[in-house]
Amino acid sequence: MNSREIELSGHIIDSLILPKVLDIIMDYGGDFQINEFQVGKLKSDISTAKILVENEDPKILDSILDELSEIGASIAQIKEVELLESPKDKVVPENFYSTTNHTTTILRNGVWLNVDEIEMDCMVVVDDKNKKTFCKPLNQIKKGDLIVVGREGIKVTPPQRPRGKKGVFEFMNSDVSSEKPLNSTIENIASEIKEIKLKGGKIAIVGGPAIVHTGAADLLSQLIKEGFIDYLFAGNALATHDIENALYGTSLGVCIKTGNVVKRGHRHHIRAINEINNAGSIKSAVEKGSLKKGIMYQCIKNNVPFVLAGSIRDDGPLPDVITDSMIAQDKMREYLQDVDMVIMIATMLHSIATGNIISSKVKSICVDINPATVTKLADRGSAQVVSIVTDIGTFMPLLYQKLHK
Repeated sequence: MNSREIELSGHIIDSLILPKVLDIIMDYGGDFQINEFQVGKLKSDISTAKILVENEDPKILDSILDELSEIGASIAQIKEVELLESPKDKVVPENFYSTTNHTTTILRNGVWLNVDEIEMDCMVVVDDKNKKTFCKPLNQIKKGDLIVVGREGIKVTPPQRPRGKKGVFEFMNSDVSSEKPLNSTIENIASEIKEIKLKGGKIAIVGGPAIVHTGAADLLSQLIKEGFIDYLFAGNALATHDIENALYGTSLGVCIKTGNVVKRGHRHHIRAINEINNAGSIKSAVEKGSLKKGIMYQCIKNNVPFVLAGSIRDDGPLPDVITDSMIAQDKMREYLQDVDMVIMIATMLHSIATGNIISSKVKSICVDINPATVTKLADRGSAQVVSIVTDIGTFMPLLYQKLHK
């Protein structure tokens, strides 16, 4: 039998890490032996375990170890990390280590180095000259980059479930349900937002056009004006319909105030894009006085950076929309490095994209009337996300009310 000993440390019982480890081993047809197990006696104490993992096939054993590393297990017999050079741009060695979104460190020349800019599904690149190590997505790999390969010398530390009083941001504890107590959940989120802002932290919002359709654009505009929001990520649709609403009081030709279809209102979103094209940009339209209110207006007036990532179905698009998705992705990465919270509202693709490039340490909220959106986020590894299944027209007024309580 081929075998390796792994170590677990932290709140491994109430975070359900220990049973998950055993499940993974058995699911792959492996065997295990618990060599050491110490349970913390106080709430502040951690628990530790050493488990011998066995399988006849070394490839299956490696697969087991890969799965276990994603939930925080580390190999007990620590060796130096193994590195290989990238043979060409955008190509990595076959046995590359694929990152999780959890805090990761590697052992290099006897020193544990923290992996900067951590996100899931990337490579770990080592810069020996500056004694740094950081994440790189595949499309940014350059020939000669030193790439971490294999499993040796790598430690992954998932967020621990808080001890004591239950909090809204409990890791791996956000069930997808429309029957959650909405009022108290939003009140807790509002408290977290205020605490972050009092400490000088930053909050990003990821929004879809339903924010405008449901009449919540004014509330989001006000939150930006009052300094609660530091970054905005969206697509062409949110910005276009926000500007349409600001110019003509409609969204997709429907009057926001009355809900009635406006005669020839179907032209309004194209007229809105045309107006901004004529000005040259959203900022120019604000400076010239043709755009006087709305979400995008407040972003310009309050120096809130925004990333508008385009898609194949866009009308126009607006001149500020980034049509190269990789450039938009890199711009989002740049802003997300110092963010403490991300609020994702009514946009499946932009929410999943954002979830893929943030660390599990970032407090994250996903609000959508479609349960599939929040489920997909969790399924793709963003287990730290607080999921709220509700209408945006209900969520935004409640949030605004709680923030000003």
